[in-house]
Amino acid sequence: MSALTHWLADLSGPVVYVVVVALVFAEDALFFGFLLPGETAVIVGGVLARQGTVDLAWLTLAVVLAAIAGDSVGYEIGRRLGPPLLERRPLRGRAERVARARELIRRRGPAAVFLGRFVALFRSLVPALAGASEMPYRRFLLYNALGGVIWGVGNALVGYAAGAAYERAESMVGRTVALVTAGLVVVGLVVWRIRRHRRRHS
Repeated sequence: MSALTHWLADLSGPVVYVVVVALVFAEDALFFGFLLPGETAVIVGGVLARQGTVDLAWLTLAVVLAAIAGDSVGYEIGRRLGPPLLERRPLRGRAERVARARELIRRRGPAAVFLGRFVALFRSLVPALAGASEMPYRRFLLYNALGGVIWGVGNALVGYAAGAAYERAESMVGRTVALVTAGLVVVGLVVWRIRRHRRRHS
């Protein structure tokens, strides 16, 4: 995450919005979550909001909309392609996770759409599986939107709080280093004076 933070920190504010939104959208619409969970991008965005690179309110709104839109695209892909979608990459090598996600959809129905938003990898699978199971879109959208709002707001605030904690820690470390350095200087001066005094008497 630190590498992503440093990379995004070097970008301008508008570009940061675009990158974070693109990662959140692609996680569900294109199964990109197998490579990088969207929540990582949102938390990093929250850290950068604390640093003043982006605005927290606009970032949160953009993330929520991207999450809902990405899920809707994933739902449509599942509805159109159906079960054969599960035989394609990158799902082919993750049969166990796909089976667990299908079982979640079967047992929980629309609630699985809400719960899947908060579980890594399920976030990428549940929308397409909901579409493949022909869940009514309006029902899907309701639970999808509820999960997207809570997930987007929550992760953005987590990142913002983490950024504040990092700044406090950085400040404390700076003061600690200064105090330790000053203490070492004082001790060094005392030792030097004692040795000088002993040499004079000897």
